[in-house]
Amino acid sequence: METVIYEKEGPVARIILNRPEKANAQNPVMVWDVEHCLDDAAADYGIKVVLLKANGRGFCAGHEVGGAGGPSYPEFAEAAGAGHPWGGQAKLFLWPVLHLWEFEKPTVAAVHGFCVGGGTYFALLNDIVVAAEDAYFQMPLPQGLGFPGGETMVEPWVMMNFHHAYEYLYLSQTIDAREAHRLGMVNRVVPRDELDTTAEIIAEQIAQAPLSVLMGIKAGVKRAWEGMGMRVHIQSHLQTMQLVGHAGDVAAWRQENQEAGYGPAPRQVAARRQAIAEERARSRTVSTDSAPPEP
Repeated sequence: METVIYEKEGPVARIILNRPEKANAQNPVMVWDVEHCLDDAAADYGIKVVLLKANGRGFCAGHEVGGAGGPSYPEFAEAAGAGHPWGGQAKLFLWPVLHLWEFEKPTVAAVHGFCVGGGTYFALLNDIVVAAEDAYFQMPLPQGLGFPGGETMVEPWVMMNFHHAYEYLYLSQTIDAREAHRLGMVNRVVPRDELDTTAEIIAEQIAQAPLSVLMGIKAGVKRAWEGMGMRVHIQSHLQTMQLVGHAGDVAAWRQENQEAGYGPAPRQVAARRQAIAEERARSRTVSTDSAPPEP
């Protein structure tokens, strides 16, 4: 495979994102490479646990943004040619995400460095998430690209606290590993040089139990979440994203960002917007504080 390394050793299968020169950004090849690995691990009765991690400076930079014209995804072009408004997005970024969520065997993620945008779904939808101390998480699309989150909004379920979910999404907030642990997004935070060993120990310990027991636990927990509407919500948010993404005020806002030179990448735009907000708020505060008292 072009973008991942797939290993099987005893009861543990490892999917290692291996596109470090592109910050492990998700292109169509990576999506399907991960899909093929999950299919193989699901069909192999000798595999009890899947461990997902990454090579390079960080875990995953999210969807491949591309140049000024945006990404060139064959799935998008095929759907557009057939006149379907979101068929490509569903094929590439909805059903594979649901596949990871609905995978019947235990999954463990080992996250280091950047974990951004669609990359957060690769990480946070695993059953157990171990984060290195240098890990950080961000969904930059609201402030950086004018989308209401990713195609599959998992944040309300990952955080299970609407206050935290709103702040994270509204502000395109960057959350470090310790804060992610406090919010319940990850299970453990460890030094970077202990990340692989910690994740491997967890995977091996899980694999001590019979496969039927592990799949029974997975099915029970998953059904509880789905009973609260997670699966329906993830699917429906794709349509919301498409409608909002084509709104007139969003198009004008993107044009403003481009003309102002805020940067092509969502993280750059979000950072610039944050700086502007801070400058305006501080200016307003100083102006209010310096005003003479009313008689």
